[in-house]
Amino acid sequence: MLSLLLWIPLAGAIALALWPQFQTVRQVKGFALAVSVLALVWTAAIGVQFDVTAAGSQFQETIPWLDDLGLRYQVGVDGLSYPLVALNSLLTCIAIYSSDDEIERPRFYYSLMLLLNFGVVGAFLAENLLLFFLFYEIELIPLYLLIGIWGGARRGYAATKFLIYTAVSGIAILGSFLGLVWLSGADSFAYQPDLANALSLTQQVVLLGGLLLGFGIKIPLVPLHTWLPDAHVEASTPVSVLLAGVLLKLGTYGLLRFGVGLFPEAWAVLAPWLASWAVVSVLYGAFTAIAQTDMKKMVAFSSVGHMGFILLAAAAATPLSLVAVELQMVSHGLISALLFLLVGVVYKKTGTRDLTVLRGLLNPERGLPVIGSLMVVGVMASAGIPGMVGFISEFLVFRGSFAAFPVQTLLCMVGTGLTAVYFLLLVNQAFFGRLTTRADGKVVTLPPVAWSDRYPGIILAILIVLFGLQPSWITGWTESSLTQLTTTPTSIAALPDAADGSAVPVPPALAH
Repeated sequence: MLSLLLWIPLAGAIALALWPQFQTVRQVKGFALAVSVLALVWTAAIGVQFDVTAAGSQFQETIPWLDDLGLRYQVGVDGLSYPLVALNSLLTCIAIYSSDDEIERPRFYYSLMLLLNFGVVGAFLAENLLLFFLFYEIELIPLYLLIGIWGGARRGYAATKFLIYTAVSGIAILGSFLGLVWLSGADSFAYQPDLANALSLTQQVVLLGGLLLGFGIKIPLVPLHTWLPDAHVEASTPVSVLLAGVLLKLGTYGLLRFGVGLFPEAWAVLAPWLASWAVVSVLYGAFTAIAQTDMKKMVAFSSVGHMGFILLAAAAATPLSLVAVELQMVSHGLISALLFLLVGVVYKKTGTRDLTVLRGLLNPERGLPVIGSLMVVGVMASAGIPGMVGFISEFLVFRGSFAAFPVQTLLCMVGTGLTAVYFLLLVNQAFFGRLTTRADGKVVTLPPVAWSDRYPGIILAILIVLFGLQPSWITGWTESSLTQLTTTPTSIAALPDAADGSAVPVPPALAH
């Protein structure tokens, strides 16, 4: 069943590239959309049969491949990976649906979108270290081309910068995987939580450092983040949706799966430093976002800040904080996708993203009232307003991390307040006030937004509210799997409290 999740988009990409019967952009887009919807339906079918009470991997498949190199085709899905696979399938559908109907070279474009889906799903399902690395590198190629060919004026610079940073990320990750297998004496690259047990603490810290560098670039964390704003600003709206909504999650997923999962002792040693690193990312992202006048760049720096929340919760590594990590990944994926979609519509209708120019877009007669209303929902969710999934995820991050790192948690909470500041500036500047007037004094009338352009934003807004009211619909999938990551006595969850020597209390999981 899992292999079909990989082969459906791959077969679709090959068909689009080689089948000459596709002549018009509409035919190409319709076929790509049908393939992505089929993948989403198959994801849902797997979810129906998924056992949420099982802690281990399910639907496992193993096929011999290059056994002499320790590489096997090994895939499986658990509570950590399934919500991210579902998120990727959903956002791929939305990105393809939202793509320009008049896009140039459509067969190549949509083939790359499906190939990107293939690489991301493969990385989430891989249960072999080398197989994960191969899928992790595969997604680099289509994303580089999507930015470099269909991006903005500085697309070449942004795509090349992304390529260099991601290549360094892959080298660091591969080096850690090779070192782990070599030092442990394992005969294959199969994922095994006890691989590092025979290593000294120093060796574990060094190998974990390589993973932190590699996945820190992908997340990205300050100061490894500089490729992200450039990539977002130059990428088209659908590519930004996938980049922020899914691709950044490869980094946070990697930290949990391979950082916490393989090196619990080293993680416990480095955890205080990681929590402090999270504070730097949160505050830097927030303050830099406040200084932006480009709507898209503001949302991009918002992602840098919100990724810091994930690092804070992962550093604490309590059962509740790890559930919070999963919820925050899904929450940020939905919210950032919504914000980038809406910024794209604003740019398409007004020709600018400059907050010093835009005014009064909520005007009910001549403006973009529905888009403005959805934008208010998106910024409220990102700022952690109750009733939205962003509030639940951030509350669990802080609740699960406070016992282990009270000072760092309080500083990260300041970042939540700053999120409200810069998004309030965005909404106030662009959507309130009087609609911009022309030189002759007449009020500008913006082109109407078709309902077909509104549907993706409405779907995402509904999901943001639904998961805000029923977060157990996400956390129920993850709890059993994430509990395994905290069963080791060297995890942060088992460290004694510094005040009285007692164990740090862990609240009951959210789904119960």
